[in-house]
Amino acid sequence: MLDAYEQNRRLGRGVNVLGYDPVWKPRSKARMHDKHFRLIREAGFNSVRISLHPFRDAGIGEKNKITDAWFGTLDWAVGQSLSNGLTTILDFHEYGVMGQDPIGNKGRFLAAWEQMAERYRDYPDNVVFEILNEPNGALTPELWNRFHSEAMAIIREKNPSRTVIIGPGSWNSINCLEKLELPENDRNIVVTIHYYSPMEFTHQGASWSDQRDKVGIEWQGTTEERQAINKDFQKAHAWAESHDRPLFLGEFGAYDKADVDSRARYVSCVARQAENMGWSWAYWQFDSDFIVYDIPHGRWVEPIRDALIPPENK
Repeated sequence: MLDAYEQNRRLGRGVNVLGYDPVWKPRSKARMHDKHFRLIREAGFNSVRISLHPFRDAGIGEKNKITDAWFGTLDWAVGQSLSNGLTTILDFHEYGVMGQDPIGNKGRFLAAWEQMAERYRDYPDNVVFEILNEPNGALTPELWNRFHSEAMAIIREKNPSRTVIIGPGSWNSINCLEKLELPENDRNIVVTIHYYSPMEFTHQGASWSDQRDKVGIEWQGTTEERQAINKDFQKAHAWAESHDRPLFLGEFGAYDKADVDSRARYVSCVARQAENMGWSWAYWQFDSDFIVYDIPHGRWVEPIRDALIPPENK
């Protein structure tokens, strides 16, 4: 069995992919293609976090059965990732539905994991399962402890030695780590947190947020700004050390309505501080918004790419 700390080292520097790509319905509409996985690896990334929305994308049919078409797309993504030497996270990203009605959706949530656990049981250990992205809302931290425990029992039946990622409630918040309950006898777990502070900078102009009308906010990388991030990260680091769990910063980034220089300063600071703590990380995200790669124009957003993966480190 691969040690969780070694697995976390392999995750290294990652990027989130495919969450909002129309590849899921149908494949012919895909924005991301085989070559993009190669470009991710060539840029110096070590891993991808594949965001999965089987509820949204009609991936689950009658009797909670995952469709052949949806699994076919996922098989393609996993195959491309592995063939390019990228550690691969299967991130169950249905946080919206699960946060609104966790009890009503529990059956198909667990059924989905039963089927994914079976399908990928014989895949190499560099395929990692993430039980649920950002539990929130009615899926309280207390209820989430019950849900992830039941999902883990299903996963462990077919994948006794696979690394699993679990994060705290309240949107994978650092401040909710103390409420996260994990099985003491299962050490093959990586704990994930997400970080978007300060939201007035990272989400400025985002139509779905309460920052939609705020634009023009810069992030200069002042001592005060950097210390605020370090203070938050130190809190998470202290929890991880006291519980002997490796940490994965599964999402961070700045929405592309912010000026690119501020975005670059911010993501560089967050990534380097995470690395200084010994954490792995995955930037949100490759394509769509918060982007690091411009698919329509076939080019990297170079200031963001170089902030994440400094050229001298490739």
